[in-house]
Amino acid sequence: MSALISLNAVSYRTADTTLLFDTITFSLTGERTGLVGRNGVGKSTLVRLMTGELSPSEGTVSVEGRIATLHQLLAPKPSDTLASTMGVEAPLARLDRLENGTPEEDDFDLADWALPQRLDAALNQMGLADVALDRPAHTLSGGQLTRAALARLLVEEPDFIILDEPTNNLDADGRAALYDFIRNWRKGALVISHDRGLLRLMDRTLELSSLGLRSYGGGYDDYVAQKEIEEAAARQTLDDARRAQARALSAAQERQERQDRRIAAGKKKRLRRDMPKSWLDGQAERAQATMGRSRTLADQRQTDVDSRVKEAEAGVEQFQHLAFDLPPSRLPAHKQVLRFDDVSFGWPDKPDLISHMTFQVVGPERIGLVGANGAGKSTLIRLMTQDLAPRSGDVEVSVRPVVLDQQVSLLEDAQTLLENYRRLNPAAPDNAAHAALARFLFRNEDANKVASTLSGGEGLRAGLACVLMAPTPPKFIILDEPTNHLDLDSIAAVEAALHGFDGALMVVSHDTDFLQAIGVSRDICL
Repeated sequence: MSALISLNAVSYRTADTTLLFDTITFSLTGERTGLVGRNGVGKSTLVRLMTGELSPSEGTVSVEGRIATLHQLLAPKPSDTLASTMGVEAPLARLDRLENGTPEEDDFDLADWALPQRLDAALNQMGLADVALDRPAHTLSGGQLTRAALARLLVEEPDFIILDEPTNNLDADGRAALYDFIRNWRKGALVISHDRGLLRLMDRTLELSSLGLRSYGGGYDDYVAQKEIEEAAARQTLDDARRAQARALSAAQERQERQDRRIAAGKKKRLRRDMPKSWLDGQAERAQATMGRSRTLADQRQTDVDSRVKEAEAGVEQFQHLAFDLPPSRLPAHKQVLRFDDVSFGWPDKPDLISHMTFQVVGPERIGLVGANGAGKSTLIRLMTQDLAPRSGDVEVSVRPVVLDQQVSLLEDAQTLLENYRRLNPAAPDNAAHAALARFLFRNEDANKVASTLSGGEGLRAGLACVLMAPTPPKFIILDEPTNHLDLDSIAAVEAALHGFDGALMVVSHDTDFLQAIGVSRDICL
């Protein structure tokens, strides 16, 4: 297949001259390609280079055909409608003028008579057939906005599409629709995502890291298997090089000790004066020459093994690992944590959003909270925290939950991370506050970052640090879409920690891999 997007020896430096990536060369064709990498490594910058929003510091980017992009953040203007969001408002108005006999200049030349048929098919495929085209875009949920953006791609029929974290605002049905969209897409696609289900649908996976850009055949599971083999080989090469370096150093030390002993023996012979001076001088010269040759050879061997170590180290990615264990909550196995008894709730003058709900949480249960966007999951959480009172029924909270929502609203934007931690955990001494943030990779001066300046992934890590590393360990944790802004390695760390947590967990997530990894055993459905 011919290349649609090609990067040749592309390097990019940020405004402060930091080299983000160096001499990257690759091409994208008419296949589905996943792009993965840690937060901050430059995935979004790479996309902006492909679309022409940025120019490379060195190298060239070439594009064949039309590219359409679905960006991670969808923020419609107050005046936008579904039609304008999808880019069809003006083309549809043109068709209306032609049908009403009031055409404007160029209407006949620009008319897309097949647009209504494509539009109906796209809206139907993305589950938006019942949404009016003149509906204000700001009234659409995040999931609906993402569906509308995908429908726009179907209408526009570009040669290549780029999807940047398309699953972040999608519920289970929305994800299913996206998966079907990708399965049926017959042109080129680049998908930046940490959604493992979506990445499994890829034909190829690219990984951007401090080592550069590497390509792996197949989807997510193939990528993981190949990368494990690659990393094991790189670590083995580094271990072998370091052992050779240690042996060379040991041999050099032994040679030096032997030479020191020979020199000492020669000095003793001179002191005895039983050997001719000319013979002793000759012996000393020969020994000095031998020592020089030996030292030259030793230095060369040491240079060689040091070079091997540096080369092997360059093949092993160096990065800060997020790894933490949660302190024991000591929640008794039969302790009632939460009880809902025939609970209903609705907003004033509105029908019940939650109707006659009965359930309980006992001991260290792990429960998934499942429902479509707008079904009332956030409202249910506010009932659990007693932020809202039910319209009828009884809510009994025996163990006060700690909540971390998608917006990490527990953080005060104007405060530093250290100030936020101290505000939320006033009993924690300074050392404990710094240690808690460091566990989540906010070390030294990073602890003084202002919350409003954090990226989505950094904000979630900061919220996790404040909640999970409290001096008094939480016994009941409620997490609302905790994987949305985390990279794959951070998700794995959170999964490992929550898997070993001995308290109660209530998790809102559409990430089935995550729910399985932390051991969710039952669902509460809305």
